[in-house]
Amino acid sequence: MSQTEQGTAVPPGAADGRKWWALGGLALSLLVVGLDLTVLNVALPTLSTSLKASTSQLQWFANSYNLAMAIALLPGGLLGDRFGRKRMLVIALTAFGIASAFCAFSSNAGELIAWRAVLGIGAALLIPLSMSVLTVLFTPEERPRAMGIWATANMLGIPLGPILGGWLLDHYWWGSVFLINLPVVVIALLAVVWLVPESRAERKPRIDLPGLAASAVGLAAITYGLIKAGDAGWGSAEALIPLIGGLLVLVLFVQLQRSPQQTLIDLELFRARGFTWGTILSTIVSFALFGLMFTLPQFYQAVEGADALGTGVRLLPMIAGLMVGVRVGQPFLKRVGPSPLIGAGFVLLAISLMIGTATGVHDGYGFVAIWLTMGGVGVGLAMPITMNVALDELSAERAGVGSGLLMTIRQIGGTCAVAILGTVLNSQYRSHLAPAVAHLPAPLASAATRSAGSGVAVAAQLHSPSLLESVRSALVHATSMTMWVSAGFAVIGVLAATQLPRKARVTERQAEAAESSRDLLNAAD
Repeated sequence: MSQTEQGTAVPPGAADGRKWWALGGLALSLLVVGLDLTVLNVALPTLSTSLKASTSQLQWFANSYNLAMAIALLPGGLLGDRFGRKRMLVIALTAFGIASAFCAFSSNAGELIAWRAVLGIGAALLIPLSMSVLTVLFTPEERPRAMGIWATANMLGIPLGPILGGWLLDHYWWGSVFLINLPVVVIALLAVVWLVPESRAERKPRIDLPGLAASAVGLAAITYGLIKAGDAGWGSAEALIPLIGGLLVLVLFVQLQRSPQQTLIDLELFRARGFTWGTILSTIVSFALFGLMFTLPQFYQAVEGADALGTGVRLLPMIAGLMVGVRVGQPFLKRVGPSPLIGAGFVLLAISLMIGTATGVHDGYGFVAIWLTMGGVGVGLAMPITMNVALDELSAERAGVGSGLLMTIRQIGGTCAVAILGTVLNSQYRSHLAPAVAHLPAPLASAATRSAGSGVAVAAQLHSPSLLESVRSALVHATSMTMWVSAGFAVIGVLAATQLPRKARVTERQAEAAESSRDLLNAAD
């Protein structure tokens, strides 16, 4: 690869400092991606009146973002390998900023749904592209630290969404929850343009149109089916038809990718033990994490009476624990290797979830904060290291495609987690509450069992302290069962971590990636 093809290199002597500043710019862009996953939740009541949105439209404000992400994650890495990762990052950030502005000034529900989809596409490009740049900027020795920063930035936006969104809605109009993206996008753009060197695959991969079509249809169908399974149940036709259809299309997609002419995914990556188990483990930790992120907001609001802002604040101990876990794990990585640290992270996460199952209606927040912090430490230990294990198997040549594949699998795993845990939570809540609402008129009983929030509203409408206590008790029971499921996946993670080598070794491919990184960062025009 010529120096011109590589793009502007970081000058010798400035490389080390500039690449960490570049990572800071990328981390900011990831922060707004995480922010947009949750910031809309606090704005839904306002949007329902301001845009006269129906319940279905309110659901699609979130689902259009998730569907677009599922479709675009896989080709995002391929586009970076072919056209240049820096160039595609600039395009992705620009699209994200433009879509944020149009979301803020949407005049009806249809416009907001459409621009949320564009926002999801921008986010889907940013995630694998920013990850693939890590293989170019950092050596294998530096990459665990870089991945820890990357993963932390990805997570920070989730609790910050309700916090910032709640504050903005208290002081400004609903569009401000999207406009907060714009200054961050500008800073990230400047960092990418000035500090990130251009990189691409030496042999440009062809645009695999049949693969793109098959992956888009299959991933969209499965994501849609999982969304519907969480709402209508796993046995409903609305869920089963797209799920089965999507799986069949993905089977066809995998068969297409066996041909050497198809380039969307590299099936050879799964021959590498590190990539396979790193991907599996990063998906499992995401699944277990959703046991906390999915159930706790409902618990805080229905049981403790917190508003959206208070809910976000109460999630901060988990983020503090995550940052501690990331920092504590790195010094030991070279000495003991990834397997023991990942296993320890899953053990802490499993224990925290098991302790969380004992949380009662009248337990104070201090008890929750303790086990929530422990869970955050476990995630901080496990998540960045599992992703780095997979990333270390990627050469600079296939960094984009491999990162896109890793993040696509994690995205589907996260959507699946919401569907499964949502089914457990809803079924347990309804069955536990049923005796308490049996005497109520059918409309009120139906409303009370629809969700804990609705149950609290019905209890307030009837001025019934006993019903309110039953609603809270039912939700605590359902939350406990959901956390047991998540803890089960964390235990699976402990067992799966044993499949990784105990000692970290620099493989031939890792050495090649390190050499490519050094050549790129030290080249002069």
